[in-house]
Amino acid sequence: MHVLNKKRSWAAILLAIFAGTTAVAQEFHAGTLTIQHPWSRPTAEGMPMGVAYFVIVNRGKAADTLLSASTPVAESAEFHRTLLEGGMARMRPAGEIVIAPGATVKAEPEGLHLMLVGLKQALKAGTQVPLVLTFKNAGQITVELKVVASTVK
Repeated sequence: MHVLNKKRSWAAILLAIFAGTTAVAQEFHAGTLTIQHPWSRPTAEGMPMGVAYFVIVNRGKAADTLLSASTPVAESAEFHRTLLEGGMARMRPAGEIVIAPGATVKAEPEGLHLMLVGLKQALKAGTQVPLVLTFKNAGQITVELKVVASTVK
């Protein structure tokens, strides 16, 4: 009986670890690209802008280019880079994002990020919103942005 309880305990522990891992580790695939951990921060009601972050890994032998993004919760989505100029952080349009073969591109706080402009609704913690990414070679892929109150890595 003692051995059976040990096996059940280990099974419960492994199930808890696996369940916790899948809740955070979201991955989406388009061709040779993998989009990992798409997330956003919550916004207050009436706030006109939000932000989206994610990681793109190119496992292919050719570059691909992220041309655009869209979501039904915002009027538009724009890629920006945060740059330090004269001791001040400023956002500048990033345009198309090239993902070299074997490279990883991170959209993250204080760097490259996706601004969700003209929010049509507040982004509430615990929800998910669709985000369509359009690539030159891989085409379109819809990912789900998890809206979380803290940073996801």
